[in-house]
Amino acid sequence: MTVRIPVGGASVGREPFTWRFTTPLFVGSALNAINSSMIATALVPIAAGLHVSVGRTTSLVTALYLASAIAQPTAGKAAEVFGARRVFLLGIALVLLGGVLGGVARNLVVLLAARVVIGLGSSCAYPTAMMLIQRRATAAGMAKPPGGVLGGLQIAGVATASLGLPIGGVLVQAAGWRWVFLVNVPVALVALAAALIWIPRDAARRAPGNAREVIARVDLLGIIGFALAMTALLAFLFSIPEPNWIMLAAAVVLFTVLTRWELRAGHPFVDMRLLVRNGALTRTYLRYALVALCVYLVLYGITQWLQAGRGMSALGTGLLLLPTSAVSGVVVALISRRNLVRGPVIVAAAASLVGSAGVLLLSSDAAVVWIVLITVLFGVALGTGASGNQIALYTQAPPEQLGVASGLFRTFGYVGSIASSAVTGIVFHTSVKDSGVHLIALVMTGVSIAAVALSVLDRALRGPGRPTTRP
Repeated sequence: MTVRIPVGGASVGREPFTWRFTTPLFVGSALNAINSSMIATALVPIAAGLHVSVGRTTSLVTALYLASAIAQPTAGKAAEVFGARRVFLLGIALVLLGGVLGGVARNLVVLLAARVVIGLGSSCAYPTAMMLIQRRATAAGMAKPPGGVLGGLQIAGVATASLGLPIGGVLVQAAGWRWVFLVNVPVALVALAAALIWIPRDAARRAPGNAREVIARVDLLGIIGFALAMTALLAFLFSIPEPNWIMLAAAVVLFTVLTRWELRAGHPFVDMRLLVRNGALTRTYLRYALVALCVYLVLYGITQWLQAGRGMSALGTGLLLLPTSAVSGVVVALISRRNLVRGPVIVAAAASLVGSAGVLLLSSDAAVVWIVLITVLFGVALGTGASGNQIALYTQAPPEQLGVASGLFRTFGYVGSIASSAVTGIVFHTSVKDSGVHLIALVMTGVSIAAVALSVLDRALRGPGRPTTRP
């Protein structure tokens, strides 16, 4: 007889994590990663189509990163208050709206609005998916979900990032740049229908009584402060190589004010005491950001060098970087099934260090095989780092704060990726040369050494199936 455990008005059988339940979560989580990189191949055609400079179209990249860095933890907080399924559905609906808006845009302003809407909507998927998976596992009487479920979520949300380059190249070449936006419409419709049918409704909960209670429970002032502080920080990073020091000063002041506010808030958006008290979780964030910085330095910096230094097309460059996605996906699938933590994060840092040494040996006449080997190494770094650190996050974050904790995990990844664009902006400010690639390699080497130290020396990391803080 099949055991049924009620979950928010639905039931869970002996196999709670069927493909029906996980499919909408995986599809939704892939939307942010693919959209973040897919736009790169469309910037030049967009500039020509809207009669603006290519420099102005780069704001489309900034818009999604900024929206996503702020929206990821915000979505997690909203899901804790209003329900994970509701926020997930709202996010998919926003992606659908952003896809339509971008497809019919006639000027850059509307296109920017579309990118912001897509960024806000697609950012709802990962933190809510983590909460829905946690809820499902708890209802089924499981200490933690099967490793393949978290691994599949990580493949969808991280390993697919570099797939955006070839997908965007094919769409632009075959159907025009508008399809970089319109492709979200059918995908969002599929995810929305699947979520409505296969994801159980949220459990009944007491609705906030009035506007003041809603503001207090979601910590609206904390969210606004976080948004302003992150905006100032990202504005400073994007201003490099001509740094806007006023933005940096503003970021420092705003983060200081935010910290003081969150320490006094009854329902803090970012639990500062938790980050100080739970050093293991904080180190997980830092490790993920450092590995992300190195991986994105390859995806962005080496991409520019391949096109400018070797004269490769955008589509050819995207195809050359495909091993990063393919290898990372395979690695995540293999590791996640065993719920490994310490080994994978050490391998991630080590692979990043070896790959950085490989970048140091690159030159314009380097064999394609050597470049592919380097992308394979960073595919290993991405896969092991994403999988190991995500499982560490799941076990280290308090269950009731998993939504915000998952969102912050992604935000740290975005900070790493944006920092990579700042580094490439400084190095390639005047020209793209082999010497610039070697300087980037030195930066990557230093970052990788820090990641190795954070991985090897962290006593909180334990073996498979041994959570560090969760009972």
